Amino acid sequence: MTSTVETPESAPAPGTPAPATTPAARAGWGALLLRVHFYAGILVAPFLLVAALTGLAYTVTPQVDRIVYGGQLTVERVGDTPRPLAEQITAARAAHPEGSLASVTPGEGDATTQVVFDVADLGEKQHTVYVDPYTAEVTGTLTTWFGSTPLTTWLDDLHRNLHLGALGRYYSEIAASWLWVLVLGGVILWWRRQRPGVGRIRRLFGPDLAARRGVRRTRSWHAATGLWLAVGLLLLSATGLTWSRYAGDNFGAGLDALDSRTPEVSTVLPGAASPGTGSGHHGGGQAGPATAIDPAVTDRVLAIARDAGLDGPVEITPAADARSTWTVTQVDNTWPVRKDRIAVDPATGTVTARSDFASWPLLARLSSLGVSAHMGRLFGPVNQVLLAALALGLLCVIVWGYRMWWQRRPTRTGRRAAVGAAPARGGWQRLPGWGIAVGVPVVFAVGWALPLLGVTLLAFLVVDLVAGAWVTRHARNGSAPVA
Repeated sequence: MTSTVETPESAPAPGTPAPATTPAARAGWGALLLRVHFYAGILVAPFLLVAALTGLAYTVTPQVDRIVYGGQLTVERVGDTPRPLAEQITAARAAHPEGSLASVTPGEGDATTQVVFDVADLGEKQHTVYVDPYTAEVTGTLTTWFGSTPLTTWLDDLHRNLHLGALGRYYSEIAASWLWVLVLGGVILWWRRQRPGVGRIRRLFGPDLAARRGVRRTRSWHAATGLWLAVGLLLLSATGLTWSRYAGDNFGAGLDALDSRTPEVSTVLPGAASPGTGSGHHGGGQAGPATAIDPAVTDRVLAIARDAGLDGPVEITPAADARSTWTVTQVDNTWPVRKDRIAVDPATGTVTARSDFASWPLLARLSSLGVSAHMGRLFGPVNQVLLAALALGLLCVIVWGYRMWWQRRPTRTGRRAAVGAAPARGGWQRLPGWGIAVGVPVVFAVGWALPLLGVTLLAFLVVDLVAGAWVTRHARNGSAPVA
């Protein structure tokens, strides 16, 4: 949300006590914020544009999956009583002899049962065999990643790293790191522009339709739309950072320091001589050969989990070895979520450990809910619609921002330019001493917590210094461009 440069107001008369914040200081804050907003908007907007487009594509994956993979994911006819899981697993094993059993997600309603196998040469990916729970007939096999179909996995990789691996993750982290800065800065700038009094709220949230075509009207659409999207964009920025490469590591370290990680469930059998390996969504091929797992145990484990209160969709993970328990995890990400988890000893029919979502640390719960919302799962189709609206709105804000840059270009003969000049530099020189003393450490702290924001901010500063030197050089030659 870009604004025009604000000029300092007149200084107070000599001898008059200085207010807590002088007009010059207020103008200095505004000029500095405007310049940062301008450079960040111009240089980071391409990253945000790509993130918005790929995120928009990802919002429709549930519907596209049902179209493309409907034969595997859903059954033709919902029966009255599902077949035993042992029978379904046996059918899946017959269709997929290789690999070790990693997990089973029983089908409910029109959903098929998912029998997942670890295969050594697939890395993090797995083979999922889909079985009709009412007939125990195999409906198909897909290579999946954390339960996602190949199409969803492809779109997920596109959004996260543009299929460029670790290098591509820089783009999404830069976008998430700067999004909150642009949003908050834009909101402050737009608020500062509005005159106090009646109608201020209307002017804040509504475009200036009375303005003539030009930068003023474009700015009103850019700013008002950004204000409507502000809360949603801030949530996307925060949740995106939690699983980013560098900021995500710092976030994880913060959770550790606050003891706010998602609680683990002990999978060690009571009285075991040594601990077994912890269970998870992916066993990494650590479970023994398929013959070591009796499919009938799965039905017993599921019955114990239902008696323990784990209703809805669940994922059953076999024991990693003879000293470990089985685990059952609720996998319902739709509000109200069901994410309880238990460890089960099928030999004794007992629950040996439990972790309920309601007992998680607050930050762990908020992080989990935020990630589900970011992925469009938390509120079902409503969540998808909101994410699509945020993506489309962000695209409009970006386009209007670049349009303002073009509309503010000089057009007079002898001073023509392709685009508008950056707001005047030097705003920081009008800041009060305390503002600099507090601001510099804060900026360093934020740059440490969000490393790619710190690096790119330093790059913006270098660009600004180079541009300033270039303007000064041309000014000395009598042909200075618009700064």
